[in-house]
Amino acid sequence: METQKFNYDNNIVRAFLYATIVFGLVGFLLGLTAALMLFYPELPEFLFGTDDTTIQSLRSGNIQGLINTQGAMGFGRIRMLHTSAVIFAFVCNSFFCGAYYSMQRLLKTRMYSDTLSWIHFWSWQLMIVAVVITFLMGINTSKEYAEHEWPIDILITFSWVIFGINMFGTIAKRRVRHLYVAIWFYIATWIAVAMLHIFNNLEVPLSFTSWKSYSVYAGVKDALVQWWYGHNAVAFVLTTPVLGLMYYFMPKAAQRPVFSYKLSIIHFWSLIFVYLWAGPHHLQYTALPAWAQAVGTGFSIMLIAPSWGGMLNGLLTLRGAWDKVRENPILKFFVVAVTCYGMATFEGPLLATKSLNKIGHYTDWVIGHVHMGALGWNGFMAFGVVYYLIPIMWRTPLWSKKLANWHFWLGTLGIIFYAVPMYISGFTQGLMWKQFNPDGTLMYKNWLDTVTAIIPYFKMRFLGGIFYLSGAILMVVNVIKTIRSGSFQKNVPAEAPALADIGSARKEGEGVHLWLERTPKLLSILAFITVAIGGLVEIIPTLSLKQSVPTITAVKPYTPLELEGRDLYIREGCNSCHSQMIRPFRDEVVRFEGKNGQYSKAGEFVYDRPFLWGSKRTGPDLHREGGRNPDSWHFKHMYNPRITSAGSIMPRFPWLITNKLDRTQMVDKMRLMKNTFDVPYSKAEIDSAGKWADSQSKAIVQRIYSEATDVKDQMEKERTARGATFVPLEQREIVAMIAYLQRLGTDIKTTQIQTASAE
Repeated sequence: METQKFNYDNNIVRAFLYATIVFGLVGFLLGLTAALMLFYPELPEFLFGTDDTTIQSLRSGNIQGLINTQGAMGFGRIRMLHTSAVIFAFVCNSFFCGAYYSMQRLLKTRMYSDTLSWIHFWSWQLMIVAVVITFLMGINTSKEYAEHEWPIDILITFSWVIFGINMFGTIAKRRVRHLYVAIWFYIATWIAVAMLHIFNNLEVPLSFTSWKSYSVYAGVKDALVQWWYGHNAVAFVLTTPVLGLMYYFMPKAAQRPVFSYKLSIIHFWSLIFVYLWAGPHHLQYTALPAWAQAVGTGFSIMLIAPSWGGMLNGLLTLRGAWDKVRENPILKFFVVAVTCYGMATFEGPLLATKSLNKIGHYTDWVIGHVHMGALGWNGFMAFGVVYYLIPIMWRTPLWSKKLANWHFWLGTLGIIFYAVPMYISGFTQGLMWKQFNPDGTLMYKNWLDTVTAIIPYFKMRFLGGIFYLSGAILMVVNVIKTIRSGSFQKNVPAEAPALADIGSARKEGEGVHLWLERTPKLLSILAFITVAIGGLVEIIPTLSLKQSVPTITAVKPYTPLELEGRDLYIREGCNSCHSQMIRPFRDEVVRFEGKNGQYSKAGEFVYDRPFLWGSKRTGPDLHREGGRNPDSWHFKHMYNPRITSAGSIMPRFPWLITNKLDRTQMVDKMRLMKNTFDVPYSKAEIDSAGKWADSQSKAIVQRIYSEATDVKDQMEKERTARGATFVPLEQREIVAMIAYLQRLGTDIKTTQIQTASAE
């Protein structure tokens, strides 16, 4: 057969490689900033100014600089920007980099379309830049790993579809008959991410000229769909694509074949089947139906087998080549990466069991677990791929193997100093929250007792972040030096015989999986069915059966002012530190509810779009916050938490007190809720929304002035100083925020509560 000549496209690989390195540094720096703010919450005040004389600042005596930031440096926004930067910018770019390189060589062809490759690259980078801008502005949905608002969701979808067309087009024109295991994982990744992204991000924009949108799901249903997405974003963004990279780059670096072809088959199909069922384990003991929680736990335990099958397949690939690990820094990164993958995928199922979940959930244990995977598995695999590609693509040896080894050891120290303190911190939190005195009272009644006890571990975590970032900076130096000493080749000449057409029918004596490997369409269809089954079984019954969420007659829709306050809560990223879900544990009921004894019920969240149950408690749960503290307390707490709670690590929100509340979309929000989501607002309530909000805000301000005369005096001074430009306190954002916080959990406290299934 005639040999065909063609070129591999290294140019697109180089672009994604640069993006990986740049956004990796950005993501690490954002993470380090968030870690610093957990024991030094005054960082924004130090940078932009403060009126607190006890705090060092670059502009002491003036808080206007902090107000002018409008919360851009708030912990909630930095935290979601960090997670998005690491997942979508660092890990995804590293996957695209490795996929574009490996696919061409595994399929013996150039990518289907250079134009599509570049559209994919620039649309993805545009999405990342849009995320940075919108998150810093407070434009977000609050949904974990899916905080992007609807225009960005559409851009992600567009970019992902372009990538899919290019990938499947490349597969179609391949010169290799059977698809290698790495390609199976790329296909499953594309299918699953498309399904997860679309269904979780179904939302209704307030208008097509507004960034604001509301989830089509509410409360319990939104929680189930979100964690079906959230857990499987870990599966199909942070795991399966990286496994594809492992199956290509690890054997290449070790110059050894994959340990077991059969184990690869078992690993692939069992992993993509089991993963989709495990999402509910993030919602143990919550208002989610018990059957869904049980299914999540069962399948989470099953996940150990396929995950460890993949880990062993990776590590055993190095059989007979362990002497190379001592000399080769690339293999060092890969070995630790796969080991961290095994550790994280063993720990995850353990945390899914109810016995450990009741201690670990909402604590730093989960943070340590997540970063074992992110820093160890994702980070080290990406670093290994970078070190592998740079010398090959620039046709020169790595500038300094010694520097690469330094990077490895600094990164490893960083993982240890990050994860271990978070484990200890998590155990400490979980146990302190649950301790009772012999007389039945909480041993650590003040939430700040549990916060101050873990501050040393936050500092150790920060040190670990410095180690990890320092290693990455050494990598940048090494990469720059290597590139300068080498010569880049955009188009790499290659040749291979054309693929003969033998038909798609299975041949006599041909193994089933060998047949699937040469029929990409059938393999893709079966992969889609495999990943879709779990979601269908769990989500469809919950979404379609009204009985899954009992109706509580006392629960009423939010007032227009409370609706605005809820949107402000989301804007500031308050859900990063506070949950709104009291689980049916004695310690939580006593701590957050007191004598009323009410844990959170499913029917209380029917008007919550999106749900705000949270995944981490740095601050206390807020689901029963309504009426616990006076309005003036909330006012002062938002202005400076250290005034009301000495030792608090909560950031300040002074702009909420100075900003005028934008009510221009208030009526539109109520109409959307009524017309689209059937929220029972009457026409009279919508027509009088302004007066309704005025009445509620006036009552709140009257209470603040009666409780805190110093606030009233300050407002009078400001009125005199500003004259006609003065904005009355009733019209400011802080009042809407207080209205929302004071509403939380109050409906169910009414004297008589009737619960009935909806007809």
